[in-house]
Amino acid sequence: MAPDTSPQQRWAALARDTNETKIQLSLNLDGGAFPPDTDSRLLSAIGADGHASQASKSQTINVNTGIGFLDHMLHALAKHAGWSLVLACKGDLHIDDHHTAEDVCLALGYAFARALGSATGLARFGYAYAPLDEALSRAVVDLSNRPYAVVDLGLRRERIGDLSTEMLPHCLQSFAQAARVTLHVDTLRGANDHHRAESAFKALAVALRQATSKVAGREGEVPSTKGTLSV
Repeated sequence: MAPDTSPQQRWAALARDTNETKIQLSLNLDGGAFPPDTDSRLLSAIGADGHASQASKSQTINVNTGIGFLDHMLHALAKHAGWSLVLACKGDLHIDDHHTAEDVCLALGYAFARALGSATGLARFGYAYAPLDEALSRAVVDLSNRPYAVVDLGLRRERIGDLSTEMLPHCLQSFAQAARVTLHVDTLRGANDHHRAESAFKALAVALRQATSKVAGREGEVPSTKGTLSV
């Protein structure tokens, strides 16, 4: 029998239920279709009107966390990282936004790690600058299997829309923890907090896209002097 040379799909679907949040999501790091075990409720929501919903020939994105600005940031992250992402969360927003924002980003990180699998043959490192009008942010990523995050967005408002600004760096830290990546995200300038936050998520998206890209000629190689990126 001839060996299977079809490219391995980098995708994952998962559900994460606690007493605080109930989350379903499906992720494809390369855009395109979703895995066959994607929750049917997510698929039925695709194409519905929504402020964080977009479909093109290369990507499908639909995010509904119940927190509008968080949806906006995750939409930007998925779009510029080249992902297809459908995500729904029912959280205890009658308490506050903390559990929903944290758990959504943890779940996204878990899905990212599962979809990525091994970093063999990948660039491993990625960095990017992204502007949004007067704001400029920088993100640097290492698919290190060593979760760590340094985040400085310099936000001054208490809230952006219906999301506490303190949750934005915490979201990035939660994603890094679950995704088992090292990331540094800094907003370098900007007068408007919406612009500062959005430029940061866009910079992270481009850096992740670079880090997860496959390097021609390095198939099967581990991008580490140790010879492994496992713990």
